[in-house]
Amino acid sequence: MHNVTFPQSRKIARGLIAFLATAILLVVQQRTVWSQVTASITNAPSPAGVAEVRTAPNPNVQSQMVSVPQDFAALKLAPGFLLNIEVYGEPDLSGHVRVDSEGNISLPFMKSLQVANGTITQAQDKIQQRFREQAILNNPQVTINVEQFATTSAMVLGEVQYPGRVELLAPHSLLDVIGLTGGETPLAGNEVEVKPEDASGKAIRVYHYSRGSNGDAIRNVMVKPGDTVIVKRAGIVYVLGAVNRPGGYPMQEDGELNVAQAISLAQGMAMQARTGGLRVVKHSVDGQPINVPVSYNRMMNGKEIPMNLAAGDIVYVPVSKIKTVFTTSSSLIGETAAATIYK
Repeated sequence: MHNVTFPQSRKIARGLIAFLATAILLVVQQRTVWSQVTASITNAPSPAGVAEVRTAPNPNVQSQMVSVPQDFAALKLAPGFLLNIEVYGEPDLSGHVRVDSEGNISLPFMKSLQVANGTITQAQDKIQQRFREQAILNNPQVTINVEQFATTSAMVLGEVQYPGRVELLAPHSLLDVIGLTGGETPLAGNEVEVKPEDASGKAIRVYHYSRGSNGDAIRNVMVKPGDTVIVKRAGIVYVLGAVNRPGGYPMQEDGELNVAQAISLAQGMAMQARTGGLRVVKHSVDGQPINVPVSYNRMMNGKEIPMNLAAGDIVYVPVSKIKTVFTTSSSLIGETAAATIYK
């Protein structure tokens, strides 16, 4: 057994003190770093397009966050909404109320109040103002939460990629609504109808919009929840007979098509075509076919303006004089039922 002298014991004590000081310093530094990381996570901004809503503190959970749609701030209250109205410190004045068919709500000790077509914030301000006006509360603090929504979707039908219901909490532009359904199909025309939920035929709005445009015509047209949007199909013009690709062709983009353009869409006339017998079959008001002769040579030489066509018209190019005589308008109309529609 070795004896430890006083100088040696002093040296050992100094070493222990230095070791303990270093350990304490490391613990303090780790806590500081962890606090900074936690603060950066807590204060981090929400991702773009996600609204952050903080609920009441929960002792078992450090933070709570839910995502709400971008258009929630512009949500307009409507008949059928179920609201949870809380008046701070006044449970007797709080409760669940439903917006009636006229857009009003009723609270204890208060006359009916119009809240439809206003935002949640505007409704809160109205209730607080009414409390003060009726001398019920001097400094009311009102909070409104929507527990049930009324109609929150618009119906989109017709020539769109994914027809059906589109969820809307607030009005959106018609261009956005068409985009939410995947856009128009290749057979879409240049007319879009918007019908309000409670409207007669006179309230239907018709807008002209073609796929080749930049969308300015409908960018400022607003679609509300409950509206029905119908994207019309383009009118079909049929080119039959001695052409290279007979069939039906949609009147797309600007919705207009003339005889020369229709023949061009059909990839031109076949070698055996008889241009002298070219004719257009139109329909009268009562649905009867009308034969209109067309001079192909004068049209191609610039001596005659190409005839404009209407939806359902038939451009017929005969093969021979004999076939021209024996091909009736009725038989041509029958052929359109089996004609291929080219997009």
